[in-house]
Formats: sequence, C-alpha cells, structure tokens
Amino acid sequence: MAKDTEKLIRQLSLISYLMAERRPVTALEIRRDVEGYSAMNEDAFARRFYADRSELDSLGIALTVERPVDGVAEQENYSLRPENFHLPPIAFSDAELASLQTALSLLDGEFAYAEPLRLALQQISWGRANPLRTSEQRSVGLAITASAGGHDLSQRLAKIETAIFRKKTITFDYYTMARDDTGTRKVDPYQLLFRNPEFYLLGYAHERQALRVFRLSRIRGKVAYATKAEHDFKGPPEGFDPRPYANRAEWQFGAICGQATIEISERIAWQVERHFGRFGEVRPSGSSGDVVFATPYADRRQLAAWVLRLGDHARVLGPPELERELADRIELLFERHRGPALDLAAPVVASEDEQAEADRAAALSGNGAGRRSETSIRPERFARLVTLASILIQAGRAGVKLDAAEVCERMQISDAELREDINVLNVVNFGGGSYVLYAEIDDDGRIEVDPEPYSDNFARPARLLPVEAKALVAAIDLIGEHLPEGSLASAREKIVAALGADPMQQGLHVAEAGGDDSAVARVASEAINERRLLALDYYKPNEDEFTTRVVEPYALVNGREGWYVASFDPERDDVRHFRLDRIRHAEVTDTPYEPRPEVNPAAELDGWLRTGEVEASRIARVWVSSERARWAREERRVAQELVDGSVIVELPFKGTDFLVRGILGEAGDAAVLEPAEAREAVLAAVERLRAAAIR
Repeated sequence: MAKDTEKLIRQLSLISYLMAERRPVTALEIRRDVEGYSAMNEDAFARRFYADRSELDSLGIALTVERPVDGVAEQENYSLRPENFHLPPIAFSDAELASLQTALSLLDGEFAYAEPLRLALQQISWGRANPLRTSEQRSVGLAITASAGGHDLSQRLAKIETAIFRKKTITFDYYTMARDDTGTRKVDPYQLLFRNPEFYLLGYAHERQALRVFRLSRIRGKVAYATKAEHDFKGPPEGFDPRPYANRAEWQFGAICGQATIEISERIAWQVERHFGRFGEVRPSGSSGDVVFATPYADRRQLAAWVLRLGDHARVLGPPELERELADRIELLFERHRGPALDLAAPVVASEDEQAEADRAAALSGNGAGRRSETSIRPERFARLVTLASILIQAGRAGVKLDAAEVCERMQISDAELREDINVLNVVNFGGGSYVLYAEIDDDGRIEVDPEPYSDNFARPARLLPVEAKALVAAIDLIGEHLPEGSLASAREKIVAALGADPMQQGLHVAEAGGDDSAVARVASEAINERRLLALDYYKPNEDEFTTRVVEPYALVNGREGWYVASFDPERDDVRHFRLDRIRHAEVTDTPYEPRPEVNPAAELDGWLRTGEVEASRIARVWVSSERARWAREERRVAQELVDGSVIVELPFKGTDFLVRGILGEAGDAAVLEPAEAREAVLAAVERLRAAAIR
C-alpha cells in the first residue's frame, strides 16, 4: 500500500476515533486503537502522529491538546471538537444555491480551481437539493474564467498553490520585462493573485529582501522547492493585505514616485470617477462640472499613456515632470506620424529553423487566445475521501444504490479512482470492528453501501479545506455582482461567517476586473430576467459621443476589457455588446420583448471577448519601438522583426477612431505604417492635442 494511502487511512481513522470517543484520549490509546499506528514502534509512532497532527491542523482540522502540569508528553490528552471538523449549517436561500450552481456551471472545465469548487459546493449544500444537478442559467457568460492557460502555466500554478499551503520557499527563473533579463529568484510565496486575464504570485523575494509581484506567464522552466524541509517560513507577516498589490492602476506598478493632478472634462467625469476613482481622489473643479483626479504614480509613461487615451478630455495640471513627459510623448507621436512614411531599420532575416520554431511557438501560445484548458488545482485527496464518504453514507442510510458512473461525474474522478477511494474508506477504522462504512460496486456498476455504527462521524459535512474555501470565494469574486441582485453577495457573506475568516487572505485573491459597474449590472440583470427592453445612455469613446439605445438584453458576459450586456439592437437589426463601464445610465422599460431564437449571447465567448481582437476586414501595420517591443511580442501578432530591436505588428480594426485611440495610448512608442488614411488620422488627433497644449 502506498505511503500516501496509509497516511490517509491513519488520518481518517484518527478523526473517526476522536469523534466517536467524545473524550480526551492519550497517545497510548491512539497508538493501540487507531488503524495504521499499532504496528509502529514508539519512535515511529511519535514521528508519524506529530506529522499527522500537523497536516490536519494545516487543513483546518485542529486537535485539542491538554498538557499535564509536569509537561510529560506521554501524558498529553487529545480530542477533536465537532465544531473543529464539521461545517456549521448555512441557511442558503434557493436563489443563493441556484447562483452558486450557476457559478460552477459557468466555470467548470476552465477555472483553475474548478475541482475543489465542486467539492466545496457539495459540502455547503448539504441536506438541500443537489445544486450540481439544477438547470443551468444562461443569463451570464464568461470568456475570462481564471483558466490556468496551458500545460506549463498549469503546472506552475499547482506547484505554487501547494508551496503556499505548505509554506515552502520556491526557486524559479524569471524574465523581467522592463530589464529584458532572466534571472533566478528565491521566493517565499504568500498569495496568488488573478488579475484579468493573468495569474500573479505575491511573495517575499530573498534577492530584493522585499515583497514582489511575479507574473506566472513570465516564469521560465519549472518551479522547485528550495529545501527538503517540511516548512521553510511561518507565513505572511502580520497585517499582510494583498489588496493594495492586486487593485492598482497600470501607472502604480512599482515604487510610487509622485502625485499627479489631472483635470477631467465634465463629459467623461462620471466615467473616470466610477472606474478610476479608487486609484486616487476625485474632487470638483470649479462650477463647470469638470473634476480633478489626483492619483499617486510610479510610472510616468504609463500615466501619460492613460491621459493620451482620453484625448482632449484630460489635461495634466502637475507635477512639472509629468507635464514634460506628456509633452514629450505628444511630440514623439507627431514626429513619427508627420511624414508620409517612417524611416525603418532593416528587417531581420530568420533562418528556416528559426522561422519554424517561431511558428510553432505562436501556434502553441495562440497569444493567450481561444484556449480551453483543463483545470490545474487538484483538491487534497483527503477532501475527496471525506466528501465521498458523506455521499456513500447518505445513500446507505436511504437504502438506495448509487450509479458509479454518476458518482464519477459528480466527483470528477475516473472509475479507477472511485474504486481505489472506496477501498480506502472500507478500511477506515479504530479497532474492535469500529468501521465507518462498507461499500462495493456490483457487476451492473451500482454502489451498495452498508453504513457501520460509527458512520455518524462522517454523516455531516466536513469543514471546507483551505483550497476548497479559496475556490468557492474566488469563483464568487470572479463573477461579482453580475447575477441577479444579491444572490452571490449574500451567499459570500454567509460562507465567510461560517468559515470564521475570509479565504481571500488564505492564498488566492481575485482583483476587480474594472470599476464599480454593480448598479448598472443589477439593472441589466433585472431587464434580462423580466424580458423587458433596456434603455441605455451610452458613451462611444471612439466617436466621443453619447447615444440613446433601447435594446433587448439577453445576457451579461465578460471579456478582456470588462463586462458587457449582450443585446439585440432593433435599430441596428443585429446583436450588439455594450460595455457596462460606458453606460452612463440604464433603465428597465415597461415594454416586454419575445426572445429571438436566433440570438446566441454566448457566440462571442471564444472570439473577441476572449482574445481582445475584433473580427475586422482591415488590418493595420504598426511599428513598435525597441523599448516596447518586448510587450508587443507578448501581446500581439508580430509580422516582422527589425535589426534595431523594433517590430512590426498587425492589428485588426473596424473603425479608424478605435485604431487612433489605441495608437495614442502607446504614447509615441508605436506608429501606424499603413493604411495611409489611418496614419493621417493619428496625425490629425496629435495636432489637436498639440494645439490644446499650446493654449
């Protein structure tokens, strides 16, 4: 029998024994009665029992230890309080359970934590209609699902998750984009962050002797443990909070070096306040309706790029170095667009082998687009066994046989794994015929269960293990308030109350995908559920205009740029997606509509919502400077490498205004080569910015 299996039998038998005895017991009694310990000598028992206690404690199952006054270890007494093992009952409403099921159905198969999420839902829905069998709601769709994103990244994620759980220092090679350098890092991992659409690691970097954030896709090769010790560090420092690292603007990555003040015109003041206000402070600017946005910054270029994307609706008031940065960036844009053509370096001529390797890498990566990958975080087998025991005991007491294939589907395990798990549970005992259950699978694939007298110990749901709790709350945070009002938010509050702590602090944090669009999302959800037309006051930034639209809303869907309401627009006689952060006001009308069978709100989930690239009949060739080429290679399709380190990328676009905004947002580090009219449009926009700066 494998050592891991022996350990699981010992731990489950120990729990059952302590729960059945309902009194403090000595180490000698445990060694005598509990399966797996009796054959050990005294020293082996001491080591194994200490290790088992430590591991159970890390799983959130804390044994109570009563030490004698004289401190003799052999006289210590041990017990397990029921509340330290069983999950407190949670009074979910039907709407909350339905919403939790929706979360699973939306994320199952892609969410990196989908498997522990399934187990967590099995535990918290105890005694209620199984939420895993309810009908799937279709009013929400996810293109961004916190997927691990491919085999290599999936393996890194799983290893780091385990290292956080075990408090193990890790080493890996890391590519630093800003320095274009790869070096070895030694890190105490504290927290995983998911910031649409990437996973990051937050930990103590030994080389820098400070907290640092590492993007998992920039880790090269394998992640390894630094030592063979059971634990390498005690955990995050007291008062550790991941939120300041997770919820930062692009211009706040790094050491803060200044405070910017930016005047925002009344036209978009509402949008800046709603979606960027959390990155600083918004205050009125006189009586005109304009506002002043004050924000700390670490990167002048990134802040200047954000200001440029706002066009003539934003004006930097200070400090002087930021004003100069913006002016220099405008001049750079002007110089690189004012002539009919840009003077380019010679192209790099790749060998056939190099080109083949580049093509293979591009095919494998797909630039992060369109991937449907397997989940990566496997729950502890302990959690699976405890959950399976409860399912089997429940069926045995009801006198029903279970379909083995259905149990495999429900638990997301293979037939071989199910049979092995049943064999393990069949031998969980603490001597004298004190077994928990006996189950066997007959020739027809049915599971017959005989609950033993001590099955009570596993007849109630166990506490959520750390990874299950993280999966559950992360799923809720990923979807946010984009389901019918209050259903997920209230469920989250009940779950945190039952657990006694917010799992967000236990190793995984989902950063906000955008600004606060919850009010708009609730209105859109109401219209979707009631099948009523939705009136929108919508801002189109590419054309810098507001438009009133009355649409048939079908679903809320997320993408790389944020959340959208997928709708049919009768005026356009076509499906349209409206970004929630551009909706100034939304209202449910009194007019009902009949759903159109031809409208599929999930049609774009594997398209531009996931990739960020719209289908377009036009392609722009864009030059990117050597200073920013590394980022372009990571995010874009590179058409050509040039000998000075710059690159040419191809960008699909529909409207020229959209392309112009994108180029302005590159702050002079990109220039349109063709089509010529797009190049001229960028120049015209830059000339307006120059004129405004002179005024």
